[in-house]
Amino acid sequence: MNPVDIVLLTLLSAIWGSAFMFYRYLTPVLGPFITAGMRLLIAGAALCAFFLATRFNLRWRERWRQYLVIGLLNSAIPFVLFSFASLTLPSSVEVILNALSPMFGALFSALWLHESLTGRKIAGMVLGLAGVGLVSGFGSEAATGTTILATAACIAATAFYGLAGVYIKKRTKDIEPKAIAAGSQFIVGLLLAPAIWLTPPTGTVTARIVILVLAFALLCSALAYLIYYRLVASVGPTKALMVTFLMPVFGFLWGALFLGERITAGMIGGTFVIVAGMYLIAGSRRHDGRDRG
Repeated sequence: MNPVDIVLLTLLSAIWGSAFMFYRYLTPVLGPFITAGMRLLIAGAALCAFFLATRFNLRWRERWRQYLVIGLLNSAIPFVLFSFASLTLPSSVEVILNALSPMFGALFSALWLHESLTGRKIAGMVLGLAGVGLVSGFGSEAATGTTILATAACIAATAFYGLAGVYIKKRTKDIEPKAIAAGSQFIVGLLLAPAIWLTPPTGTVTARIVILVLAFALLCSALAYLIYYRLVASVGPTKALMVTFLMPVFGFLWGALFLGERITAGMIGGTFVIVAGMYLIAGSRRHDGRDRG
C-alpha cells in the first residue's frame, strides 16, 4: 500500500467505527426504523445525485431488482438490527460483533457457492464464536435476556452481510460496485420511508439531532462508500477488508470519548480473538462485502 491508501484505510476505519456511536445516540430519539431509513435515504440520494452530475448511468430499469435485494440484505435489515441493538448494547460491543461478517461470508459461500470449508476457515469460525462468548460474558453489560437479544440482533446483522456477499458475487458480476452502493441504498431508503410516519420519534427531534442524522448518512454511508471503492480499485478487495479489523479500535475510542463507555478486559480480549479468527477466514478467500458499518 502507498501512503495515500494507508491514510484512506485509516480514515475509513475511523468513519465506519463511528457508525455505532451514531446508532447509540440517535436510536433512543428516533427509533430503529427512522434511524436506519434516514441514513439510507439521505446517503442514497446524495450518491445518486453525485453520479447523475458525473453522468454515471445506474441503469435502473435493468438492475432495480438486484439493487432491492442487495439493499435489503446488506443495508436495510442489518442497519435496523444494529439500531435496535444500540438501545441496549454499548457501541463498542456492537463494533466488535460487526467483525464477525467474514465468518458468515465463508459459511454461506460454502453452502451456496460450493467453496471449500478448509480447516483454516473452521478454526477462524471457532475463534470468532469464542470471541463472542468473551464479549458477551465479560463485557461492560450484564448478560440478561435483553442483552442476549441485542447481541443476537448484531450477530444476525452480520449474517445478512455474509448472505449479501454471496448474492453479490453470484448475481452482480456485470454491475459496478459504486452503482450497487448508490442504487441499493436509495431504493431501500424509499422502502423504509413510510416508517417515518408509522413509527414516530420517541424523543424530541432537535436541530442537533437533524445535524447528526445528516452527518451519519453523508459521512458513514455516502462518503465512506466513495472511499471504500477507491480502495477496492487501488489495493483490491482483500486488503480493503482490513477496515473490518481496524474498526473496533476506533469504535472503542469514539465510545469512550463521546459516550463515556467503559472498555473492559473481556471486550479487548474478545476483540483480539474475533479479529484473529476473521483474519484466518478472510486471508483464505476473496471478500465481496459492500458495507460494514
